[in-house]
Amino acid sequence: MSQSSKKMKASERREYILSLLKHRGAPITGSSLAEEMNVTRQVIVGDVSLLKAKNEPIVATSQGYMYMSDAKEDLSYQRTIVCQHEGKDTEEELNILVDHGVHVQDVVVEHPVYGDLVARLRISNRRDVKKFIEKVRSTNAPFLLELTGGIHTHTIAAENEEALDEAEMALKDAGILMRSNG
Repeated sequence: MSQSSKKMKASERREYILSLLKHRGAPITGSSLAEEMNVTRQVIVGDVSLLKAKNEPIVATSQGYMYMSDAKEDLSYQRTIVCQHEGKDTEEELNILVDHGVHVQDVVVEHPVYGDLVARLRISNRRDVKKFIEKVRSTNAPFLLELTGGIHTHTIAAENEEALDEAEMALKDAGILMRSNG
């Protein structure tokens, strides 16, 4: 259902974006939304910002925009882990976590000027890891951990505590885990 054949009013475009995000259940990139609606990606960024300002639970992930329904992200057990490694070890770290059934909600680094910088990741399987790593490589974007000598935290979540414990032990064995705050 392409909207490019007719010009929409800004309010109609935002309602359409909201509807797509609510019903897709998977991330949608700003570029694909822009192409579908025959506008620039910057217009989409502005539209999404206005929707967020109206308290719509839209998050920007490395895979695109997502509408966060409450039920989907409510995993029973969460904790924060502290890791330290080089950028080249990020794929191994994320694969260890998802291979244990753990969802990687975010990454946080402490910046000396800005304080905590939080990036929502929402990575839950190897496909997500692969897409994330490919996006970092294709854009030549640095990993946030490069700002802090490799030290960063992740909020991780799972359906049971054992999955979190086993994932932490595997990270420790790989020399990635610094310590646990959970």
